[in-house]
Amino acid sequence: MTAGRQVISTKKDWGTPPKYVDAVKEMFGGIIDLDPCSSPFSLVKAQVEYMLPDHDGLTEFWTFGKIYVNPPYGNDAERGTKIIDWIRKCEEANRVFQSEVIALVPVATNTSHWKKYIYGKATGVCFLYDTRLRFLVDGRDEGKGAPMSCAMIYWGKNFPTFFDVFIKYGAVVNIENLWGLNIGYVNGNGKSQK
Repeated sequence: MTAGRQVISTKKDWGTPPKYVDAVKEMFGGIIDLDPCSSPFSLVKAQVEYMLPDHDGLTEFWTFGKIYVNPPYGNDAERGTKIIDWIRKCEEANRVFQSEVIALVPVATNTSHWKKYIYGKATGVCFLYDTRLRFLVDGRDEGKGAPMSCAMIYWGKNFPTFFDVFIKYGAVVNIENLWGLNIGYVNGNGKSQK
């Protein structure tokens, strides 16, 4: 999924379906301040949109109150970036600037980006009922489902509203109780990491 950045393998923009854009706007009181990986076909219509080639969202400061991110899911070989870079930036915006951030990401709970920047950092997760979420391709619903389950991740202080808005779209879990835990993982060499 490119969400405004090109992945060498697909060369397409995969946009957020309208019902989820509407849910994010409802969560944020009708206005999304920043979409850091927008595209010409995006329905998000944030107040500020970073879009390649002019603005690389990973190199800009996310000093905005309400941020929605549908990051590229694959590797961007040209820029040397991966999804972990986007998830790190989401966590950083919340931690450094007290931004409220919602990101639409693949459910890949065994990955380092979940373990480093979601567990123990995010406030809530909505595991979407649409297990084969139909992203918009170049702004159109082409009827093809994503090859993986997706979730909305929330970094912020308003879990009750996140719950109320997203419960109709999936199983919503408060993960604040993971804050402060020493969450590590075992790397490919069998060694414990943090």
